[in-house]
Amino acid sequence: MRVLRTPEVRFADLPGFAYQPRYVTVADGLRMAYVEAGPAGGEPVLLLHGEPTWSFLYRAVIPILAGGGLRVIAPDLIGFGRSDKPADVADHSYARHVAWMRSFAFDVLDLRGVTVVGHDWGGLIGLRLATENVDRIARIVATNTGLPTGDQQMPDVWLRFRETVRTAPVLDVARLVGSGCRTVLPPAVLAAYDSPFPDETYKAGPRAMPGLVPTTPDDPASAANRAAWQQLSTWDRPFLVAFSDRDPITSAMGPVLHRVVPGAESVTIAGAGHFVQEDAGDQLGAAIARFALGLPPLQAV
Repeated sequence: MRVLRTPEVRFADLPGFAYQPRYVTVADGLRMAYVEAGPAGGEPVLLLHGEPTWSFLYRAVIPILAGGGLRVIAPDLIGFGRSDKPADVADHSYARHVAWMRSFAFDVLDLRGVTVVGHDWGGLIGLRLATENVDRIARIVATNTGLPTGDQQMPDVWLRFRETVRTAPVLDVARLVGSGCRTVLPPAVLAAYDSPFPDETYKAGPRAMPGLVPTTPDDPASAANRAAWQQLSTWDRPFLVAFSDRDPITSAMGPVLHRVVPGAESVTIAGAGHFVQEDAGDQLGAAIARFALGLPPLQAV
């Protein structure tokens, strides 16, 4: 496996994200980066980003959770952010990304009683991580995400997105993020989303992820995702569905999660698109904090 590593100079002067990166070695000898905030003895909250973002996405959420006494851990998926980047699209698989995150969270950091927060691909990975390691999990927060099995048709807007990522000669990461927001992102923020990828050779992760979403019943990940749904149907721990009200990609999945997971709570983050952390990070942070601290949601469904 040929692995690339983004030079640190690319991450200089990130707006609103002055956290010092930490690094650990996970499965396959890859270096995974993460940032941490809040008291070391606080209940751990694992913030998982999706594609094509990185932990920078959570910069408005992290201080709210840390200020509530929670230990906040925000890793960069392999292939993203400051983490190592396997250079071949074929190096990436759904199973590998789950295994890399399991290695990070449980083998290396030995997290227990963790609240898993998953957005976009962070949810596809996080829901598998949680349902396959129930003894380590206290709570789950799903935000603008899902758990496809290939048994239902994906939305047309997502199929167009997958085709764009597959065929674009140059993958404009900042443009992809900006197009998923209701607000207009400042140039410095857009540049921060480009920072992990000095050139096209570094983008195998973002290129690979749409093709790894199960879209047929016999996809390599379909059976494991069906097993995760089965586990969720008997879930006996707190579960929060925190979707925005203006995400055309994942909106249909929120009511499904609320219906399938016993006792699931739901809150709606108003006025936000797919990248809810950019449009309404304060609302999302407050919802996660109340949930992780065992407080009732301000707005429940």
